[in-house]
Amino acid sequence: MSTKATPHATTPQFDELDRRIVAALMENARASFNEIGAAVGLSGTAVKRRVDRMRADGVITGFTATVRPSALGWGTEAYVEVYCDGAAPPRRLAEVVRNHPEIVAAMTVTGGADALLHVRAASVQHFEEVLERIRAEPFVRRTVSSLVLSDLLAPGSERGAEPGADRAARGGGAAMLR
Repeated sequence: MSTKATPHATTPQFDELDRRIVAALMENARASFNEIGAAVGLSGTAVKRRVDRMRADGVITGFTATVRPSALGWGTEAYVEVYCDGAAPPRRLAEVVRNHPEIVAAMTVTGGADALLHVRAASVQHFEEVLERIRAEPFVRRTVSSLVLSDLLAPGSERGAEPGADRAARGGGAAMLR
């Protein structure tokens, strides 16, 4: 019996140079291909070809500006665990999330909660209003909130671009990818 490979069954080619290029882009997405090439030992043209391939393969999904949330008036940050009545499909949760601009990230999770929301608000009072709107959704049974007191990593830092980077910082263990 033969099996045909599906597009989802293949893993894009991704080597150590690609990891170093991605790490450089995550550090500074505005760096030129020539600057990145000098750092990783390739020509700017070779870096561009690799970046184009990684974009086509879906490894690199975009380039973005990182903005300090407080500069936009978002001084309060929290994580909210959402517990639902019955089975709330991820599709329905996604619809709700899109109705709340203060929710900057959302995911379904394992464990007791059904979803985890990352919320930014102008103040604690504004966060409370957002929380009330979330709780008003008909399938939300309860929420558990945690206000962020401080960030332990530099804003915009993304770990996991280089294998073992986290392991060295923690003194062993498996590297984590986000």
